[in-house]
Amino acid sequence: MDNATELHAWLDEYSVSHQNPTNIIIHKICVPAITFTVLGFLWSVPLPKAIRQNLGYLLSHFIPLVAIGPILAFYFRLSTKMATAMSILLALAMMVLGIMEQKSVRIFRVSLFIFVLAWIGQFIGHNIEGKKPSFFKDLQFLAVGPLWTLASAFRALGIEY
Repeated sequence: MDNATELHAWLDEYSVSHQNPTNIIIHKICVPAITFTVLGFLWSVPLPKAIRQNLGYLLSHFIPLVAIGPILAFYFRLSTKMATAMSILLALAMMVLGIMEQKSVRIFRVSLFIFVLAWIGQFIGHNIEGKKPSFFKDLQFLAVGPLWTLASAFRALGIEY
């Protein structure tokens, strides 16, 4: 199976449990929110001061970078365009986290609050849909959800992926 076919297979299978228009809207809001909060959790992992002082600002937050590396590799294997767009979006999210940190926002607490609300939204959406979330079948769908959301944006903008 070539990469484009594999990407479409993942997106098509994810779409099976996302047919109801209300559930789709909920997911287009909640999936990006969950993605942002996971980055927020990773951003909040404390590093020893000695390590932080010897690294540049961005590298002092290498835990999110290391964690998203394999996911981005999966995305690049499926679609260079989508992976590039996702890389830009994740970089913007990390910039927002950096600004939040500089403003002394309690990133972990804010992330936890949004994370809980977004997952409640997800489960409400699946209750409306009448189908279990895709990740109950395969945990890789947790990585496919953001791609599915991005694919919708690509289609709306007329961009092939």
